[in-house]
Amino acid sequence: MRRISITVAVISLLSLVACGVGTTGLSPESSRRPKGNPSALVFVTEYGDFQCPACKTSHELITKSIFQKYSDTIRFEFKQFPLTTIHEYSLEAAEASECAADQGKFWEFVDLAYAQQEQLSSTALRDWAKVLGLDVSLFDRCIRSDIKKNTIMADEAEGEKLGVDSTPTYFVNGQRITDLTLQTVSDAIDQALASAMKVPL
Repeated sequence: MRRISITVAVISLLSLVACGVGTTGLSPESSRRPKGNPSALVFVTEYGDFQCPACKTSHELITKSIFQKYSDTIRFEFKQFPLTTIHEYSLEAAEASECAADQGKFWEFVDLAYAQQEQLSSTALRDWAKVLGLDVSLFDRCIRSDIKKNTIMADEAEGEKLGVDSTPTYFVNGQRITDLTLQTVSDAIDQALASAMKVPL
């Protein structure tokens, strides 16, 4: 498995050189970090697409609310699941978020991308980098290199194995939330927290 990953990375880097996009200072790995308590026993995972209107709504009504309520007791992770067949900029936006993560601004990018989703375009992504105070040249080169594409596709493949076929999709401790509302997610978190409290340390 390790050998295959190294081979893929080498092929990707050679392709980038052939395309004339320098990769100095860039990494194919994700710098994305979970939000909340990294050692929490309850973890919430969202598979999302930055161009998905339902994801924008859930980000405002569900994600922000549960994080405000449970920030010290859960670990929240975002996984990339761009719906490229229906959303023109979803892959580029996913790559942009990973490039922002390399500069320590993943979650700031997420908030901004959903807040200004209607303006999403290649140009807007570069404008958002300026708003976030990123090194725009490095950010732009990171996107154009497609160096983050493999890590995004890995998220997507992982999601597909779990049955993800639409966005947003949430899991609480590995259990999919089928009826997606703030109440159902909160109930699932409460149940997971209660179960965690019963487990002897």
